[in-house]
Amino acid sequence: MQRFLIMLFLCAPLTGCYYMQAATGQWEVMRKREPLNEVIEDPKTGPQLATRLSLLNEARDFSVTVLGLPDNRSYRSYSDLQRDYVVWNVFAAPEFSLQAKQWCFPVAGCVSYRGYFSKEAAVRESERLVADGFDVVVGGVAAYSTLGNFSDPILSTMMRWDDIDLIAVLFHELAHQMVYVKDDSSFNESFATAVEEIGVKLWLDSRGETAKMTDYLAGRELQQSLLKHVETARGDLRSIYASDIAVELMRDQKRERLKTLAEDMAAEIERSGKDSSVWLSGELNNARLISMTLYEGRLPSFRALYSKCENRLECFYAEAKKLAEMDFAKRDAALSSGDPQRSLRGLDEQ
Repeated sequence: MQRFLIMLFLCAPLTGCYYMQAATGQWEVMRKREPLNEVIEDPKTGPQLATRLSLLNEARDFSVTVLGLPDNRSYRSYSDLQRDYVVWNVFAAPEFSLQAKQWCFPVAGCVSYRGYFSKEAAVRESERLVADGFDVVVGGVAAYSTLGNFSDPILSTMMRWDDIDLIAVLFHELAHQMVYVKDDSSFNESFATAVEEIGVKLWLDSRGETAKMTDYLAGRELQQSLLKHVETARGDLRSIYASDIAVELMRDQKRERLKTLAEDMAAEIERSGKDSSVWLSGELNNARLISMTLYEGRLPSFRALYSKCENRLECFYAEAKKLAEMDFAKRDAALSSGDPQRSLRGLDEQ
């Protein structure tokens, strides 16, 4: 807690200090923690919540013994925040660019979003950015990782998800503590998503619930199909933004391409028969496209890496850590090759 007090002291004299709200928001999350076992055994805890927390407790043990994820105090406690989301992230990009605005922080490095523990504060920041000419999107977040700097609790905001999604997020957030690269959000989120997928499969297999993997994979396949539409649109938009045409014409072409993307995604969702309306909620703009691809942009490469490792997690983690140690250009080239392990071997031989 001493770190919180230092941050609060430094920020107190500054009007609207971003770190002030971050420190006080994190303080609230940590202050409300209760040991998981105590919450489960408390007679005041509803039976449904107690059952789900017990399941997460089992999954946390599994994350250590089978997945080899960090064995620490993270996700061994519970915080009831009594609100819909823990933070609200703000994404921004120029009107005619798919390059995300970056925000840089002492611990996490530079990332493609800025998080607020208050929705009102996030909206104020988004309005300021819109006034500066940026495309902006604000999205609520139910869970996040402090990268092992604090003992992250399970949050009440996570309880809206079904059991498999809950466990998937647990594995995802712990993966950030295993491998994390400053200034490379796409690498970090794609790696964590790969660990999430691997972990869910192994978890369900261990419980004789392999059939449930079908539904999980169907949802993942829909996401991949939607992202293909997004990536195609991103390519078309890049061409539009690079063209030598009048601003108004560029704006019109951008609007039409985003309209077509929304129609293509709606048709894909309808064909799937799944409720994925969240993909179509809110305005499509450059910032929204960035937020959509952040979590899975490099996922196919990490899937290939796991396969090349013959589905051995120890090898997969070791290769991911090698990628993390590269500079951005080499790492990006290795992941873009479609066979990152082969690229790593080539570098070792040089």
